[in-house]
Amino acid sequence: MRHKAAGTVTVLPDGEPRTVTTSDGVELYAEVGGAQDAPATVVFAHGWTLSSRSWAEEAAALGETARTVVYDQRGHGRSGWRSGYVPSIDQLGADLYAVLDQLVPDGPVVLVGHSMGGMTIMALAADHPELFGDRVTGVALVATSAGRLGEVTLGLPSRASHVTRRVLPRLMAAAERWGACADLARRLLPPRRRLVQRQVQWLLFGPAAPAAAVAACAELIHATPARTIGAFYPALLRHDKHAALEPIRKVPALILAGELDRLTPVSHSHALAAALPDARLVVVPGCGHMLPMECPETVTKHLRELLPADS
Repeated sequence: MRHKAAGTVTVLPDGEPRTVTTSDGVELYAEVGGAQDAPATVVFAHGWTLSSRSWAEEAAALGETARTVVYDQRGHGRSGWRSGYVPSIDQLGADLYAVLDQLVPDGPVVLVGHSMGGMTIMALAADHPELFGDRVTGVALVATSAGRLGEVTLGLPSRASHVTRRVLPRLMAAAERWGACADLARRLLPPRRRLVQRQVQWLLFGPAAPAAAVAACAELIHATPARTIGAFYPALLRHDKHAALEPIRKVPALILAGELDRLTPVSHSHALAAALPDARLVVVPGCGHMLPMECPETVTKHLRELLPADS
């Protein structure tokens, strides 16, 4: 399967489509690729409003020496949704457990999570600590947070951030309730519009980010239903896994942060590093929240450090 990202065409090695059925019956779309006889499998979890395609560059590169699994979080990409479902990060952790159970039943696993995907790994650690140090042999937490996201200012002045924190929850609630109408309205501002891409770059990228990466990210966000975007917002604000990081201390861990990240500021990565003192913290200069798409070569280079020596 071919995917165009950051101005290039990348082939997800052997990207064989799979379906994972979650504990509550939702079907998740996944692709298994890479070196099928490799000693380890790398499982990628993507962030809010995105899809597994945000990991295309890293999955292709690591697939040269490792087995890879990418999947779409529920409600995102090509994965399903359950009517009446109230999103929670804990459920995403249960979904990741289903992915491991059905697609990676044995062998060492390296878990890689960006933003909400990193929170998903934390939820898995909270509910299944026995996996860490046994099945899970490495963890990468990329531009993510253990909680207190309601305090994020997006880099705005205090008065503006106060207004944003009051208005944004209402907008998200409206998006969830009137998702179909919101999606119709979004068509008036398609992702190819320069205004949209400027907004995406300001919020999610550094000032020198490749234009093609910004455009590809805008496409992913536009493809995510407004219902999904709005429904997951409260779950992100409720997320608090500071007390659940202990299992991750059992394995080599990497914390990657963008110096200019507005959504999960670098201070949140420093807090993770304080809770995981043996983890390696890498702050990427000049980059924002979308590290997997803004600087995939840098991300891949550091992810390789988590693979077994014989990979």
